[in-house]
Amino acid sequence: MHTPDPHRSAAVPPARPTRRAAALALAAVTAAVGLVAAAQGGAGAAVQGSLDAGTQFYKDPTSQAVRWVAANPGDYRTPVISKRIASQPQGIWFANYRPDTITSDVRTVTSAAAQAGQVPVLVAYMIPNRDCGGASAGGAPDLSSYDAWVGKFAAGLGSSRSVVVLEPDSVSLTTCLSAQQQNDRFASLARAVTTIHAANPNAKVYLDGGHSTWNSASEQANRLRSAGVQNSDGFFTNVSNFNTTANESSYAHGVLNALGNPGNLHAVIDTSRNGNGPAGSAWCDPSGRKIGNYPTAATNDSGIDAFLWIKPPGEADGCAAAAGTFVPDIAYQLAVNASDPSTPPTSQPPTSQPPTSQPPTSQPPTSQPPTGNASCSIAYRANSWAGGFTADITVKNTGSSAISGWKLAWTFPGDQKITSAWNATVTQNGTSVTATDLGYNGTLAAGASTSFGLQATYGSNNTTPTAFTLNGTACTTS
Repeated sequence: MHTPDPHRSAAVPPARPTRRAAALALAAVTAAVGLVAAAQGGAGAAVQGSLDAGTQFYKDPTSQAVRWVAANPGDYRTPVISKRIASQPQGIWFANYRPDTITSDVRTVTSAAAQAGQVPVLVAYMIPNRDCGGASAGGAPDLSSYDAWVGKFAAGLGSSRSVVVLEPDSVSLTTCLSAQQQNDRFASLARAVTTIHAANPNAKVYLDGGHSTWNSASEQANRLRSAGVQNSDGFFTNVSNFNTTANESSYAHGVLNALGNPGNLHAVIDTSRNGNGPAGSAWCDPSGRKIGNYPTAATNDSGIDAFLWIKPPGEADGCAAAAGTFVPDIAYQLAVNASDPSTPPTSQPPTSQPPTSQPPTSQPPTSQPPTGNASCSIAYRANSWAGGFTADITVKNTGSSAISGWKLAWTFPGDQKITSAWNATVTQNGTSVTATDLGYNGTLAAGASTSFGLQATYGSNNTTPTAFTLNGTACTTS
């Protein structure tokens, strides 16, 4: 009998909530997380340690979303949930402490995936003092038992390609641990990485990278070093969070940079419900969220291995229902305004200096023409490397009335050339640039703001623009 084990991380202080509302962990193959990341081997890999863009990921036929769809064929929500959530590859969480069955539980998944010609994604969630005793408390009784559990977990991996998401929150959430306990935990995580790679050299192992509104990139890099990241395949970010793909990509590159940009390390990003960003500081079943990038390893970013659905869309954080419970209303809300999934791109990630991730695949409705002038401020934040950069641009309505539709214009002082953008339609004519809202983000109440991003190249001059106009009115910069 499968015993559910709802698990979710507690929120950290308000300035940096983990928002790790958790998955319903079931023994063996039942659980639904929506992670995508894995590797097809051989010559197709663009960079050592990166994932093949054409990877086919294992789709769990027993996930909660799949089972709900099968049980509710006549429900008005079923077509949307079926096509946009249940159809997607999902990872499998192992969060019940069953040392006697963990090897066979893992082998059940890896064998089924190998038979299907797909790559499974496995989430190991068993570190002692898990969630610092919060809503997802549990795990192995001590580190010695955990080390043994990891060995048995690894024994079920077989020899085919697999992806292991190792212990969400374990590196980022350590406020309940003494300095010695933290060191002991990190040492155990480092041993786990080595154990898994020794059991299956084809397994890719990612450690906890937190997210962009939690620890700083430099702090997270220091922690990851202590946890043995140098022997892993990288780290994951944004698990159960809502931070935008652009922000997480920028953060991930910051962590990689702090680690010295080693060629064997990359990041994977949870995009399961970040399609329109966070709802302020709300982390527990906030309304109005949307699925982000569909799972894919075709990120067109040599530093980002995959966009993942680690948090299974539709599973509650613990407010709308018990943590891990599949709630069709949540799933429907996340999916109804998203685009239908398309076949993942087959192009290889670039081998040049990393750009940022592609924009979310969800296409919002076409915007209406802007009306009226605006009082505004603009924050332009660039993340540069030799020959390229990304920019996150925040548009804020500083006036006393709402803006209905916006068009932002500026002139590049240098020789920048935009190659892609997200959360806005961006066009360039010479040095002149115009960014227009996408409808869903076109209305800005007084005091409200929205953000979009772009990726660009430059030759010799990447001077930051300082003059912006919104609907024809000059904006201040911050």
